[in-house]
Amino acid sequence: MKDDNKPITRKEFMKQLRRYEKGSISRRQFLGVTGLGMATTVMAAAVPSLMPRKAWAAPNIGDRVVLATWPNYHEQANFEAFTEATGAHVQVNVFGSNEEMLAKLQAGGSGWDVGEDLIEPLDLSKLPNYEASAFEPRFSDAGSVNGKLYAVPKNWGTTGFVVNNKHNKGARMTSWKDFWDRTKTDYSGRTMVHDYQLTTIGNALKYFGYSFNSVDPAELADAEKLLLEVKPHLFAINSDYQPPLRNGDAWMSMCWTGDGKQLNTDIPTMEYVLGVEGGEIWSDYYAVPRGAEHREAGYALINFLLDPAINAREVQAHGYPVADSRTNALLPKALLEDPILYPAQELLDALEFGAAATLTDPNRAELLARFKSA
Repeated sequence: MKDDNKPITRKEFMKQLRRYEKGSISRRQFLGVTGLGMATTVMAAAVPSLMPRKAWAAPNIGDRVVLATWPNYHEQANFEAFTEATGAHVQVNVFGSNEEMLAKLQAGGSGWDVGEDLIEPLDLSKLPNYEASAFEPRFSDAGSVNGKLYAVPKNWGTTGFVVNNKHNKGARMTSWKDFWDRTKTDYSGRTMVHDYQLTTIGNALKYFGYSFNSVDPAELADAEKLLLEVKPHLFAINSDYQPPLRNGDAWMSMCWTGDGKQLNTDIPTMEYVLGVEGGEIWSDYYAVPRGAEHREAGYALINFLLDPAINAREVQAHGYPVADSRTNALLPKALLEDPILYPAQELLDALEFGAAATLTDPNRAELLARFKSA
């Protein structure tokens, strides 16, 4: 802790940093405990170099790069190594949904240099670590539009739910029907859903056996009825769900692969479940927004994170699989065979990629707004 006269110690800062990395405390709590004004200085002094300067340490990239990303999605030590090698500090902005990111970009003046959204064609001469043939096409093809590459793959994964089996009285959950029905009964007041229309509406649709991507008005009406029935039983609508799950306030939540892996590793009673009815499979990308203020630093950071050795450290920290065969060759066998990261084929076969029409459908956006305001 710190007060106005006594700065936080290096040991205490690193302790709080590791808690933040694991999701035990939120970004807001981390900044409040450590003091944002001194965090950069302490990190630079406290963490030793992980690797020597390399080809990705491009000169003259400036002193800062801004990354828009999800919670619990990176290895902090890699950012520190990037800063030591290049002199550019990584400013991480965490968001809870694509809609939140998109609204920020549409408003202009975001200051982002790296984002997981398709913005402008990439200059591959600035990304020597990108090797297209190393990536599995189904997780990389969406980065190209009309023959132009707009984004390169970061991770892929699934969207299921995590449940603390300590509270389920032996009745294991296997479906989205289980998730929604038990939210209204023995998990009432303890369940979280995403602040994200694609997954929250999509997984409500799965309760009825509809497509995750449905925009059919009658099917959306069924999903809305279910969501409004469930609303009084929810703990929260929030995509940053790890802290309440870890401290015991919440017992169950919609969940992405890596969060499920992180929670299960630290709390073995936390089980990651893919509903047998299906749901979402996804792939995230790195891109450079048009007109980025720190454009060269953005390219340097993407290139750095695409280094297979760096990327392998990322995977082992956050628990999301990658489609890069070079990175997978460096990962432990146990990780490559983990059923959370690599689910059974019959579960994967039932999953759908989010469709562009679904992401931009105004009826789904309005449905989520009504659900949140109810």
